[in-house]
Amino acid sequence: MKALVSDSMSEVGVEVLREAGIEVDVNTGLKPEELKSIIGNYEGLLVRSATKVTPELLAAADKLKAIARAGTGVDNIDIPAATEKGVVVMNTPGQNSNAVAELTIGLMLALSRNITQGTSSLKACQWEKKALMGHEVGGKTLGLIGIGNIGALVVRAAQGLRMNVIAYDPFVGNARAEDLGIELLDDLDELLGQADYISLHLPKTDQTAMLINAQRIDKMKDGAYLICAARGGIVDEDALYQALDSGKLAGAALDVFATEPPGACALLECNNFICTPHLGASTHEAQVNVARAAGEQVRDYLLKGQARHALNL
Repeated sequence: MKALVSDSMSEVGVEVLREAGIEVDVNTGLKPEELKSIIGNYEGLLVRSATKVTPELLAAADKLKAIARAGTGVDNIDIPAATEKGVVVMNTPGQNSNAVAELTIGLMLALSRNITQGTSSLKACQWEKKALMGHEVGGKTLGLIGIGNIGALVVRAAQGLRMNVIAYDPFVGNARAEDLGIELLDDLDELLGQADYISLHLPKTDQTAMLINAQRIDKMKDGAYLICAARGGIVDEDALYQALDSGKLAGAALDVFATEPPGACALLECNNFICTPHLGASTHEAQVNVARAAGEQVRDYLLKGQARHALNL
């Protein structure tokens, strides 16, 4: 049995496979044609977000049985094509949830207290104490769109900051909201109109693409803040720029973009916009967790036929 690791990840995942007697090649940064030329040698494939598992790649994967995504999002994997090929696709939900939740809270606080602007101005030898007056989050309303693993951790952290938390998630019931001690709303527009801060915690799908568009931003409170550390393309970046430029929104923070890296993006010109280069899961702890989980998934499927967190079985 052979497995290929085609994206950079912790060595822990490789060790899990090798200890089980599975031969592992680590070959990252391959061009699509290069990957296509060798994929036929492997029964297992471990990826993060850089490798694009396309129908063309899968057509050349004659031996492939399992793909493990070291992370949660699988928009880089063509799941219908994998299913047609008979390849199981698995992800590792929950393994990087704490990292993303912590970054979400960090972005919210950085927006509220002008931390990035204060750092930049002070490094430019300016002392703008009065100009950078901020806001406290305590007593404010945080609206979460999605209360899965990450959203639930954000709830707990926000409650520790004395925030009132409301949520919209059509895929969970009232029992989960009651367990978290929050109010679950049936109408997304109602949440948008109530929240001082809005944070997105949902996957990008055909249904969620451009979910936060100009029409929905118009339904938000004047002076609200928007945070997204979920997936690029859920927020209409042009509409967000207009809202920030006009003052409709007080600020926004993105860890993800529709195109990464974003290049010459108009949002980067806004003083009330802060961003990070898709750092949600970029902690040492999270990367060890997702690599170990992905390695265990491929090991168990290849050797025992056991699939955990399979997305197409």
